[in-house]
Amino acid sequence: MAATLTLWHKHMTKFFRNPEAAFGMLLQPVLWVALFGVGMRSFIGGESFVENYISFMVPGIIALAALSGAVSGGSIMLNERLNGITKEYMAAPIPRYAILAGSALSTATKGLFQAILIAALGLIIGSSISMNPLGWLAALGYIGLYAIGMAGLALAVAASVNSTLGYHGLIALDLPLLFASSALYPLVLLPGWMQVIGRLNPTTYVIDAVRSLMYGVEYAGQANNWLALGVLIGFALFGIVLSTVAFRAQIRRTT
Repeated sequence: MAATLTLWHKHMTKFFRNPEAAFGMLLQPVLWVALFGVGMRSFIGGESFVENYISFMVPGIIALAALSGAVSGGSIMLNERLNGITKEYMAAPIPRYAILAGSALSTATKGLFQAILIAALGLIIGSSISMNPLGWLAALGYIGLYAIGMAGLALAVAASVNSTLGYHGLIALDLPLLFASSALYPLVLLPGWMQVIGRLNPTTYVIDAVRSLMYGVEYAGQANNWLALGVLIGFALFGIVLSTVAFRAQIRRTT
């Protein structure tokens, strides 16, 4: 546990000491909120499915921020592996899986930190946040589970590919996951085949839960937060198992 926390502290210190990298990770979600959100609010402000489009959309951008943080964390692990730093970790007197756990924890923390900043930005430009602090805390828990699942996927890819070019395919997943969810519009307004994809997408469940708990915005009936919790716990466990299997295979290749 101590080794995991040490690696987590190292990665987080590096993150906060590199404002350019942090700004670059936040740029895309900030632009989505500031430009797309404001523009669409004017365009569909009178639609019946939502009273405040910023409040409706910001949870989707929060999920995008968590996804961006996960992709960034996987990229850091890949660079450390390609530069031989991971081999130095393995030679140290620490449990080898502490390397993976430290990377996963720092990656999920970055995603959660970015999500909080996006929520604050949404509040500044017009979202109407719920007045229930317990709802905020519960929403952060849902975001944390989603961030762990995405971190697991990113770290699994980072442990499997042998170049940064091979890793770029994961980066391209952010917009498909965003559009094939309830981030920008209710699923009920989409064609049937897209609704099926959306209901298989864990991004939909974290968005709906955050939308309900943190912003008090619902549509097409009551949001099923218990279902979302089950899906996100399963997704987090899937990410953990997948990254563990990939990391174990990486250890076998390097020893």
